[in-house]
Amino acid sequence: MGGGGASAAPGKTRPGPVPVPAHRPGSAVPMGPSRLSWSLLLRCRRAAALGAPRCRPLPARPLSAAAPLRAPLRPPGAGGGAPRNGPAGAGRDEEEEEEDDEAALEALLGPSPLAPGPSAQRVAIVHPAVKWGPQKSPLTTAELQIAEAVALVDTLQNWTVLDKIIIPTKNPNKKFVFGKGNFQVLTEKIKKLPHVTAVFLNVERISSLTKKELEGAWGVPVFDRYTVVLHIFRCNARTKEAKLQIALAEIPLLRSNLKNELSQRDQQRGGSRYIMGSGETFLETQNRVLKERELKIRNALEKLRRKRALLRAQRRKCEFPMVSVMGYTNSGKTTLIKALTGEAGLQPRDQLFATLDITAHAGYLPSHMAVIYVDTIGFLTDLPHNLVESFSATLEEVAYSDLIVHVRDITHPETILQKATVLSVLRNLNLPSHLLDSIVEVHNKVDLTERYKPTEDNALAVSALHGYGLEELKQEIEKKILTATGKKILTVNINLEGPQLSWLYKEATVQEVEVMPEDGKARVKVIIGSSAFGRYKNLFPNSEIFIS
Repeated sequence: MGGGGASAAPGKTRPGPVPVPAHRPGSAVPMGPSRLSWSLLLRCRRAAALGAPRCRPLPARPLSAAAPLRAPLRPPGAGGGAPRNGPAGAGRDEEEEEEDDEAALEALLGPSPLAPGPSAQRVAIVHPAVKWGPQKSPLTTAELQIAEAVALVDTLQNWTVLDKIIIPTKNPNKKFVFGKGNFQVLTEKIKKLPHVTAVFLNVERISSLTKKELEGAWGVPVFDRYTVVLHIFRCNARTKEAKLQIALAEIPLLRSNLKNELSQRDQQRGGSRYIMGSGETFLETQNRVLKERELKIRNALEKLRRKRALLRAQRRKCEFPMVSVMGYTNSGKTTLIKALTGEAGLQPRDQLFATLDITAHAGYLPSHMAVIYVDTIGFLTDLPHNLVESFSATLEEVAYSDLIVHVRDITHPETILQKATVLSVLRNLNLPSHLLDSIVEVHNKVDLTERYKPTEDNALAVSALHGYGLEELKQEIEKKILTATGKKILTVNINLEGPQLSWLYKEATVQEVEVMPEDGKARVKVIIGSSAFGRYKNLFPNSEIFIS
């Protein structure tokens, strides 16, 4: 590469000047590589100039001081030691691969660089109320929107709401969100709040530039809905898959923070032009680390997706119908599944986003047909697209279900908006048309309203907590399942001395057996799938069959 100054001797390179961030006494230390990192960098370059072996590139500095991004992991099977031959060696290699995979997962599931931390937060909630225009929703009000923001904050342990502020705005997407006058009034209100530690701006997402400007004006961290919901997810995640999906959802925020950091460094004289040991700029190095991290997360999720596909294939082999229970967050999905299955281990929580993982629960319909109820993540208005996309691996399970049950909290003042939100997400999942057309809508919590009036003709009113309306719901689910799966309810006359009864117990769902001892026969009522029914007719062509 060309450069100024005299040419270097053959085989040697002359070290170029390394810019160091300016720092005035008494000012904040600029964000950048530590002094130790710069010392190492200078030593590497001096060694290269003297003909020493080139130093390895310095690892990228973490994007946040809270927790460093992990350096690229060594590839599976790259450990030391001589190769082993034979079956024992092969088994050992598999064990090493598993250990490497586990180590890679643990690295990806380390502390989040974006987590606000366990310390208590005293939050002022600010809601920009759009008075008119296309961004104003006709299905809600500013008071209801800020009430949902309060519910989000209350979900987090040690977070409390100090004040709720509604400020009108024409365009919430501009730099300061509000007009000049309203912004000044808001700033004065926030600065007068005692002990405020953060501001929750109740919008879907704010840009890194807006975040920087608002934090500079208010003197405290500013969170948007993306950040708050992501932190709730982080606190509620239990499985590796949920944690990986959250880590994937953090990537856009990390990139945004990187741009914000670089703009600050540029103001401190050319920070983005720092050259790392490999010849990469700071921005290139950090972007490379983020891309590698994202690729590893997606690969890990793909492995988990393949495992889930195997479990799904096993369920299909057993011909268990699947019912996905979906709805707005805290609408009562888990409570309904507990009521339908009688599973004592299910512990519903009155909390937003209490369920982040796909969980399957066995239950029985009125005909004694076994069915699998699948509990899914709840939805939220203005849930950012990137957050939904990160959980697409979980939500893809819905596409393989036989029926969707949509649970609504009919007592909520925004129940119509909540329904529109759920249906919008379902459409964006590209589900088969027959699934969308056969949705069973459940109006839950009717015990909390004195005068319930159904707003939809086909909706079923239930109280999952008290068991009201559950039998009608089970019958509707059974009717839809029989249509969706092609299963039939049959009565067959069999010879008790033959193998028919044992075959039916193995391949179908036997509901009733009426024995006729004088004839040596029995009348058997079964639920049987199309493929099993075809096999039965081929094996026992002379059997008497009556379709119910």
